Amino acid sequence: MSLQQLYGVLLAGGLVLLASIAAARTASRLGLPGLLLFLALGVLLGEDVLGIDFDDAQLAQTLGTSALGIILVEGGLSTRWADIKRLMVPAGLLATLGVAVSVTITAAGAHFLLGLNWQLSLLLGAIVSSTDAAAVFSVLRALPLPRRVAGMVEAESGFNDAPTVILVLVFSTVFTDLPSPVEIVSQITFELAVGAAIGLACGWAGTLALRYVALPATGLYPLATVGLGIIAFAAAGALHASGFIAAYLAGLVLGNAELPHRAATRSFADGIGWLAQIGLFVMLGLLVTPHELPSALLPAVVIGLVLLLIARPASVAACLTWFRTGWRHQAFIAWAGLRGAVPIVLATYPIVAEVPGSKHLLNIVFVLVVLYTLVQGPTLPLVARLLKVTQPHQAREVEIEAAPLDVLAAELLTLTVPPGSKLHGVEIFELRLPKPSIVTLVIRGGDTLVPEPDTILREGDEVLIVTTPATRAEVERRLRAVGRGGRLAHWHGEDGEPDNGHAAAAPQEQRREPAATPASGRRRAGLRWRTRLTGGRQRHVRPIAPPQQEPPVEPGDDLVPGTESESDRAVT
Repeated sequence: MSLQQLYGVLLAGGLVLLASIAAARTASRLGLPGLLLFLALGVLLGEDVLGIDFDDAQLAQTLGTSALGIILVEGGLSTRWADIKRLMVPAGLLATLGVAVSVTITAAGAHFLLGLNWQLSLLLGAIVSSTDAAAVFSVLRALPLPRRVAGMVEAESGFNDAPTVILVLVFSTVFTDLPSPVEIVSQITFELAVGAAIGLACGWAGTLALRYVALPATGLYPLATVGLGIIAFAAAGALHASGFIAAYLAGLVLGNAELPHRAATRSFADGIGWLAQIGLFVMLGLLVTPHELPSALLPAVVIGLVLLLIARPASVAACLTWFRTGWRHQAFIAWAGLRGAVPIVLATYPIVAEVPGSKHLLNIVFVLVVLYTLVQGPTLPLVARLLKVTQPHQAREVEIEAAPLDVLAAELLTLTVPPGSKLHGVEIFELRLPKPSIVTLVIRGGDTLVPEPDTILREGDEVLIVTTPATRAEVERRLRAVGRGGRLAHWHGEDGEPDNGHAAAAPQEQRREPAATPASGRRRAGLRWRTRLTGGRQRHVRPIAPPQQEPPVEPGDDLVPGTESESDRAVT
């Protein structure tokens, strides 16, 4: 590849990345998982539209599996152990027994309703039985759900990839050489156990190392944390164990440990996870051939109905009835089982193994994922309300990266009250900030307090203020004015304008004359301007002769403590 070709590839990749980010923003506003628009972007770039020809199933499988490992590391880092520690057993059952029930019922429907042979039927059942965490979190975490329900779906999504991958690999072999059910169960048990052990070991060892080894730069901690998860994924795969379960558990251990720079690590992992998702879905969109998809529409609808209305509810009931989970919660968990990247990646395995009819299988899976994500994703809030599983009084989780303040048309300001500022001793209501601005938090001496209107500000306080773009400038002027002139700044004629060149906080009769320096612009031919206040406004009057003996003026002598040079630095 020449340098010019490299520039072209990088330019195209950057444009695709920016388009995908815009698509993610649009999808979040519409309440849809971003995967739909990423897949659409890949189809748009494909051979039937813009002409990019990509049909290498082996490369797609390799890159897709690697991307899934990164996504699972990020998923483990963002999962709170407190939310799922009591749900490990039911989530584990959903990921094993639930997958077995779902595979059996879906395969039977594919065989008897579509006429597929048993190998393709079992492959189809195994491929679509895995739920996708990335597809559901964007919708699920915005709902005020009981943590038991949300945590169970999250944990299941992290665990059930491994068993489905094993089943797909088994069913992709020559059908006459299939192992016995006992051998299949033994293989699944081995891969899950060894993969879990490797993931826990990497997470534990990494926690010890990152706690006691001082790295030379902050940015190295996120790299080391994500790198440990990838090591767990690769080590398990090299030992023919489940790299997916190892990656998720390593991330879970590291994400819940008291490590340095946790916020930076999670932010970095979130960015890496998004990058992996974007690349994965765009690649999968490129892999399919759009003109072949219409023939897969009817089979996808039929299998989707079997999965959504029979197989998924039956698997949930078989696993959760023993844990006294109510039917409403079971119904919601069944509906929340969105499919995403994992089924499409798994559909490449039989293509690489050259299973007859596997290309048609990929088309069916692709159409099924798109259709039923469109059906299930936007309707999750409605289903939750109809089943009465929401808890309106419960606070919903809001991620700053996913829901910045500009979505709410708001901005966050922080104000530090410096020594000597006349903000000291002012009560909150005396700030008289323009509506709808409000003081939300005061940090004093390392402690936080929610202010009341009569809360008094003190030197050294850090004050958090939520305002809007339309009122931000007025808020900053008011804060500067009070910092210079105190609670009666308006009556002293202090308007809070930056660099107003005089000490308005001092009483008028005691106000010092402006510095007579060439830089001030107020020395003109040996004359000095005097500023006078009339009706709260400043106006300049005729120049007067300077005094006979004018003392030398030192730089900054025309300022008093608490005026603009100090208070301007207080607003950041």
